[in-house]
Amino acid sequence: MARKKYGPEQIIRMLREAEIELAKGSKVPAVCKKLGVTPNTYYRWRKEYGGLRVDQAKRLKELERENARLKRIVADKALDIAILREVAEGNF
Repeated sequence: MARKKYGPEQIIRMLREAEIELAKGSKVPAVCKKLGVTPNTYYRWRKEYGGLRVDQAKRLKELERENARLKRIVADKALDIAILREVAEGNF
């Protein structure tokens, strides 16, 4: 079975649908089957996106991308510094 990639907006919408079904008395496995996801995926989504609104989820993803970019920059700079130290030690 092919895996689908859901965006934060879709995930939040699906979680809201799940909340409605669960409030009506449905069980988690039945709700997951209706949504087309596994119970593990449902619980992981609920943990990550449970209390978020769509705009908050978008902002969270933007911040995660920015954090990853900054980490790459710091790693590159640390590598540059290490190389320069090795070169400087060799010249003296």
